[in-house]
Amino acid sequence: MNIKLFAVVFDFLFCYNSLTNSKGEKKMILWINRCTEPYENMATEEYLLMTAAEPTVMLWRNEPAVIIGKNQNARENVNFDFTRAANIKVVRRLTGGGAVFHDLGNVNYTFIVPERDAPESFSEFSEPIIKALKEISINAEASGRNDLLADDKKFSGTARCGYDRKDGSRVVMHHGTLLFSADMSRLAGALVTDPEKVRSKGIKSTAARVVNLCTLLPEEHKSMNAEAFMKYLEDFFAGADGVKVKSFSPEARAQIKALAKEKYASEDWLLRAGSGDFNVKKKKRFDFGTVEIRILCSASEVGMPPIISKISIEGDFIGDRDITGLENKLVGKYFEKNNIFSLLSDADVVKYVRGADPAALTELMFD
Repeated sequence: MNIKLFAVVFDFLFCYNSLTNSKGEKKMILWINRCTEPYENMATEEYLLMTAAEPTVMLWRNEPAVIIGKNQNARENVNFDFTRAANIKVVRRLTGGGAVFHDLGNVNYTFIVPERDAPESFSEFSEPIIKALKEISINAEASGRNDLLADDKKFSGTARCGYDRKDGSRVVMHHGTLLFSADMSRLAGALVTDPEKVRSKGIKSTAARVVNLCTLLPEEHKSMNAEAFMKYLEDFFAGADGVKVKSFSPEARAQIKALAKEKYASEDWLLRAGSGDFNVKKKKRFDFGTVEIRILCSASEVGMPPIISKISIEGDFIGDRDITGLENKLVGKYFEKNNIFSLLSDADVVKYVRGADPAALTELMFD
């Protein structure tokens, strides 16, 4: 392994000069996580968002599960008949983006860094993963808004979000999947693919556009399984200067289990998006993802436009801020085109929906 090569990437990726302790030492924590319970692993990420004192990286795997984006409608993106019959858990994560299938043949990675040090682009965050794969002769590359490809097929989807801590600081989480030896038949059965998304990419199905990394390994690495692949990535990170390896204490595990039970295993969290009655429903596929807007309008005073009583903005888009912040800026306001455009222009919508602009969202609502 070329540790010097990784150290260069590490310096570049994490603005390394600012990530030092009082002695001027460079530092990062590699958390060892052998848990494979999906609710607990989602809770582990949030636990680290709340508590991690240093820049953090973690590798992990899940038992069979569908992980949906924070802004997605679970009922419209998951084949619940299939998941129930196959005993596959469905979990909502903290980041936006689309639904993905996890099993023990899928290795996941998580980076958490202070917002001031976070790279702006997804490709920069993915560089260490790409370098690690090239070390074992897999020619990986970043593509599109948040995908990683090898041989022109997708093996990873990535997403990110910001997180406000109680002390007033803000951190950013970037995480991604790495399909290594996942069961592709279950992947196709568990997810409901949006036909418009497939048409926009010029491909036929979910299964047709993904690849398992194990099929791309050169002969000298053919014996590597998913567990060994995760260990390889951990060793790759652990070999860089300033990286300290840690495991979760029993006290931390207890807090994580409690959060998993109270939040991530709850139906309220899973089905929270898109519930209720709406009288305006609009949906469109953009370059930055699918956006579906549902609005409940109520009558206002005579001669005035209706008022937005409730709004739900869903989709597989990605944003650094919680979409409810944007929704709250529109509730109670007049549902009139110029007014909505003005409100969205003042809201800095790109923080909530990366790649979007006020005009595009306004046109969608009133199209």
